Amino acid sequence: MPEALFLQIALLSAPYSTLTYLPARAFPDSFWQKGLRVLLPLGRTNRPCTGILLECRNTSHLSSSSLKAVLWPLEAAPLIPDDLLSLFSEMAAREGGTFGRIAASILPQGLRSADLLLQYLEDGRQKTLPLSSLSLCPLPEQSDLARALIEGRASFVPTKKEAAERERFLLAVDPPWPVRPKAVQQKAVLEFLYAHGTSGRKALREALSPSYSTALKELLKAGHVRVRFEDEGEEDELIQSADLLPPLEKPFSLNGEQEDVVGRLGAALSEGKGGTVLLYGVTGSGKTAVYLDIVRKALGMGRSAFLLVPEVALALKLLQDTKKIYPDIPVIFYHGYQSQRYRERVWKSLGARPVFVLGTRSALFLPAHRIGVIILDEEHDASFKQEDGLHYHAKDIAWLRAHLHSALLVLGSATPDIRTFYAAQERLFERLDLPHRIRGQALPPIELIDVREKKSLSEAVTLLAKQSLAVLEETVARGEQAVLLINRRGFAPHMYCTECGKTERCPDCEIGLTYHKAHGKLICHYCGYTRSFPAPCSGCGANAYLPLGEGTERVAEELEAYLGRRVLRLDRDSTRREGQMEAILHAFAREESPVLVGTQMLSKGHHFPKVTLVIAADADQGLNIPDYRASERTFQLLLQSAGRAGRDALPGRVLLQTRDTSHYVWPYILAYDYEGFFAEELARRKKHAYPPFAKIALIRLSFLKDDERGHGELASLSLILKARARALGLIFLGPAPSPLSMLRGRKRYQCLVKSADWPRIRELYESSLKEGRPRNLRTSLDLDPMNML
Repeated sequence: MPEALFLQIALLSAPYSTLTYLPARAFPDSFWQKGLRVLLPLGRTNRPCTGILLECRNTSHLSSSSLKAVLWPLEAAPLIPDDLLSLFSEMAAREGGTFGRIAASILPQGLRSADLLLQYLEDGRQKTLPLSSLSLCPLPEQSDLARALIEGRASFVPTKKEAAERERFLLAVDPPWPVRPKAVQQKAVLEFLYAHGTSGRKALREALSPSYSTALKELLKAGHVRVRFEDEGEEDELIQSADLLPPLEKPFSLNGEQEDVVGRLGAALSEGKGGTVLLYGVTGSGKTAVYLDIVRKALGMGRSAFLLVPEVALALKLLQDTKKIYPDIPVIFYHGYQSQRYRERVWKSLGARPVFVLGTRSALFLPAHRIGVIILDEEHDASFKQEDGLHYHAKDIAWLRAHLHSALLVLGSATPDIRTFYAAQERLFERLDLPHRIRGQALPPIELIDVREKKSLSEAVTLLAKQSLAVLEETVARGEQAVLLINRRGFAPHMYCTECGKTERCPDCEIGLTYHKAHGKLICHYCGYTRSFPAPCSGCGANAYLPLGEGTERVAEELEAYLGRRVLRLDRDSTRREGQMEAILHAFAREESPVLVGTQMLSKGHHFPKVTLVIAADADQGLNIPDYRASERTFQLLLQSAGRAGRDALPGRVLLQTRDTSHYVWPYILAYDYEGFFAEELARRKKHAYPPFAKIALIRLSFLKDDERGHGELASLSLILKARARALGLIFLGPAPSPLSMLRGRKRYQCLVKSADWPRIRELYESSLKEGRPRNLRTSLDLDPMNML
C-alpha cells in the first residue's frame, strides 16, 4: 500500500493558520509542489478557502481518516517561488504572526479569492465550471480536467462581474464644486470621491443613500464625474501619465565618475556573489543613469532587476526616462495604487523570464526569477517603511531577497540614512561616490534668512521675508523659475475665533482643523473629519474667525495677486484627481508658470532646467518634532530641496527661512557637509543610545476615549512590561501619552524600548501580552519606527 501524502497548507483567510490536508485524488502525488495555491474546505460548513502549499510530507501525527482533502489546485505550476516562501516565513517570525497572515497582506485580492471558474475546452468549445461543482464531478471526469490543467488546456478565471460591479467613478473637476448650492446629493458624491479617489456603486450606496444614483447620473451628464471600467485602459493611461511629465532634456551620456562607478558595479554583478553597495552621490550627479546602465547589464546576463523609488511620481518619471533611453527594454511598472486586477495580472505574467521591475515598495514582492540587482533610490526616505497594516521596511525586504538570490543590492542617496552611512564607514559594505554634478555645475549657494522679527516679513505674501520676496521677483523678471517649499497644505492651519479665543479642533483627534478655502471646508488631516465653512464658532456662535498661519493654498493665492502671474501648486489636495500631478509638473516644465508652490513632494527627483531659486519658507519646522531623527530628516529634506536649483546651465540660489539660526544643523547645511553632519549626529546618538548604537521599538497602546476600563488595563499592562523589560535587560521608557495623544477617537500612549538585538524586544512584547491579556486595549509593536508621533 503506497504511503499517504500529507500537505501543509497556510490559509489566506481567517484564522490564517497552517493546517494539514490530503491531496485531491484526481492529481498524482508528483504534481504537488511548494508554492502552489490551492482551494480547500474549511470548518464545519466546508466553506471554500484559498491557501498556499508549504510542505509535502509522507508522515503526520494525524490519521488520514480524520483529514479533509484539497478541493483543487488553482494553477499547474507554483505561483509563489521558493525565495518568497522563505521571505514570508522570515517576516512571520519577525512580526510574531503566521505565514498565512503575512502572505494575505501581500498578495493582490484576486490571488486570494475563491470566487473562480475553471475554464477549459471540450470538443473545440470553451466551457466553464464553478469550483463548487468540481468536487461533485465523477472521479474520471475530475481526472480529465486535472490533465487539462496540467497540460495548459484549462485555467482558472474570475467569475464574470456585471458591468455595474466593474464600474469605477472618478472626479473630473476640482473644488469649489461647480454645482448649485442646493444640490446636496451631488455635493455629497463629489466629496466622497474627493476623499476616497475612485469608487464603485456599492461603496457610494453604503456611504450615502440609495438616492445617490440620481445625483451621480446628473454629475456624469455634466462631465463633473467620469466612469471607467475596472482595469480598462489602465496601462494606456499609465503611459499617458508618464508622457505628461517633464521631458528628458537630453539622452544620458556617462562622464568619467559615472563610468568608474558603473564599471565597479558591473564587476560585482558579474561575479554573482551578491553584496550591498552604497552609491553616495550629490543631487544632480547622474545616479539615474548609473541605475539604468546596471539594469541593462543585469538583463543582458539573463537576470531580473528591480529599481524602487519612494513615491509614484518619481517612479513615473523614471518610467519615462527608461522609455526614452532604452525603448527596447520592457518595463513591469507596479505600485500600490493600481487596481487589484491589474496587479493580479502582473503577478501571473512574470513567468521565468528576466524582467525589469520599476515601482514603489510593494513591487519588491513580485515573483521575479533569478534576481541580479535590486536598487533603492533615495534609500533614506521614510516612505520605504510601511506603517499601516503589515509593518515592514523595503530596505530589509530588499536585503533579504538579494541575499536569497545572491544579488547585488544598491542603496542610492545624496543624503544617506545615518545607519546606512555608518555601516559603510564600518566597512560592512562598499561605498561608491559621485561627488560632482554631471555637467560640472556648482551646487547652488544656500543662505539663511532670519525671520524672528515680524518686520522682516512682507505684507503682500505673509509667509515670505521681504528679502525672499525681492529675490523671487528678480528671478521671475529674468524669465527664470522658482520652487517654494511649504510643508503645510490648505489655506490656513488654524481658525481662531476672536470673540471667545477658541481654535477649531477635531472632536476625535483634538488637533486643529485646517481651512481649505477652495473646498469651503475645515478638515482634520489625520482622520478626515470635515466641517463646512464659513460657519459660526462652535464655542460661542460668533462669526469672527481669524485664519492663523499659512498653507500652500494661501501662499499660492497671495503670490498670484502680487506677481500678476499664474502660480502652480503641488500638494496632496491639488493632485487628488487622477493625472493632476503629472499635468501640474508638465505645465511647470513648459514654463506656463514661473513659480511652483508645494509640500515636500517637490523635494526630490524633479529636474527643471529653468529653476534657479528654491525657497524653504519654514525651514526649521521639522527640527522640534519629538523624534530622534528630526535633525537628520530636516538636513535631508533641505539638501534634497536645494538640489532642485541650478541643475542646468543657469546658476542657482537657495534661501532657507528660519526663526532659530543657532541650531547645530545649519552650518552643515550651508556647506553641503553631509559627512560633518554625520559625525556630529553620530556622537549625539551614541551618547543617548539611539540607532545605530541600539535597536529601538515603540509599543503603541490605545483605547476609546470614553472607555474608562482602558486606563486600568493600561496601568496593569505597564507593570507587566516594566518588570519583563528589567528581567530581559532592556531600557524601557513609558508609557507616556503619544505626541498626538488622541486620534480617531482613541487615546494613545507609547513605550520606547531600547535593546542590543531584536529578539528580546519581540519576547518582551509577546510574553507581556500573553500574561496581561488586555481586552479593551489595542496594542501594536513597531520595530525601528519611522514615525514617533
